[in-house]
Amino acid sequence: MRLVVAQWRMELATLLRNYEQLLLVVVIPVGVLLFFGNVDVLPEGVGLARVVSSVLALSVMSTAMVSTGIATGFERSYGVLKRLGATPLGRGRLVWAKAAAVGTVEIVQTALIVAVAMAMGWSAASATWWRVLVAMLLGTFAFAGIGLALAGSLRAEVNLAAQNGLYLVLLAVGGVIVPVDELPSALGGVAKWLPSGALSDVLHASLAPSTSAASSAWTVVAAWAAVMPVVAARLFRFDD
Repeated sequence: MRLVVAQWRMELATLLRNYEQLLLVVVIPVGVLLFFGNVDVLPEGVGLARVVSSVLALSVMSTAMVSTGIATGFERSYGVLKRLGATPLGRGRLVWAKAAAVGTVEIVQTALIVAVAMAMGWSAASATWWRVLVAMLLGTFAFAGIGLALAGSLRAEVNLAAQNGLYLVLLAVGGVIVPVDELPSALGGVAKWLPSGALSDVLHASLAPSTSAASSAWTVVAAWAAVMPVVAARLFRFDD
């Protein structure tokens, strides 16, 4: 356990020293919340509660997929993962330490986003928090699986481009900021099967009791959460 805690602290210290990663996991989600929560540019009917759920989904994508995937890709390229796997820490404890670091960052993100949203006038009293927790946990498994599948199979530079490109695509047309049912029919038909759109929908339903997420949205998130870690485990290599 001491080795896991030590590596967990190292993972968090590395993140705090990396300003690009802090921009990705803190500044961008909060900036998106402030912008779309105050500027009337989204389709009619997309209120602050929907924006909050979208930003929570965005924060999971930012941390579990992009931040973790890019950092792991460069660690793999530099031989860090291979060396750590050969130490007493081992590969199993390394995975647990990284998972704990991701969870810690997401807790801080969620607290910050909720605090900013409440300052903007959103009420958290009606949220069903255990559903929010389940949704974010499933989303974390899904997006971490995607990020690690890319990080463990691509060269560091290609992985960097792939992670950022996928992030932008999902942000733009993946049902995150613009809800799936507000997208053009062709895009909406694709987005509802993506983890981004499904996660945003179930988070919205969990935060706003007046709305309900289709069971298919929960099924989509759960399916991605079950499949992608297995895919990542199959594709991941600890060295180039």
